[in-house]
Amino acid sequence: MKIVQTNEGFSINDLGCGYGALIDFLQVSFKNFSYQGIDVSEEMLTAAKLRYVNFSQSTFVVGAKPSVMADYGIASGIFNVRLGRTDDEWQHFLCETLDILSETSRQGFAFNCLTSYSDREKMRDYLYYANPLDLFDLCKKKYSRHVSLLHDYGLYEFTILVRKVL
Repeated sequence: MKIVQTNEGFSINDLGCGYGALIDFLQVSFKNFSYQGIDVSEEMLTAAKLRYVNFSQSTFVVGAKPSVMADYGIASGIFNVRLGRTDDEWQHFLCETLDILSETSRQGFAFNCLTSYSDREKMRDYLYYANPLDLFDLCKKKYSRHVSLLHDYGLYEFTILVRKVL
């Protein structure tokens, strides 16, 4: 959530939201926000709708693309399990999804991936390990001059923040 740079109201699209757990964090950290959760799993969205039935600032949509523009977009954990796809196929999916995040966010977007710098003996063939330097370069060249790479928080992953300057 380091992508959010305001204490005022904002909107957020959570791509691959699952059961909407991010809302719990947002409610503690921010006072005024609207949230759209997007997921391909109807079962997860059913759970999210039940869980947040009393939070009127949330909507949930079945699909792979937000249905509205938001100030910020995030994708957390959706690039890890590649579902039998090759590295090239999964890289293509990842890049298409970054295009969607960029197209549907006004102020910026953030995403994380497992890192190619993981310990080899702990890597699994069904997971996708992205090269953080390649994705940083892509984001700098394609989306914004204001890109941060966070690779220092103890997990076998990294986060990239892409800030758009208005």
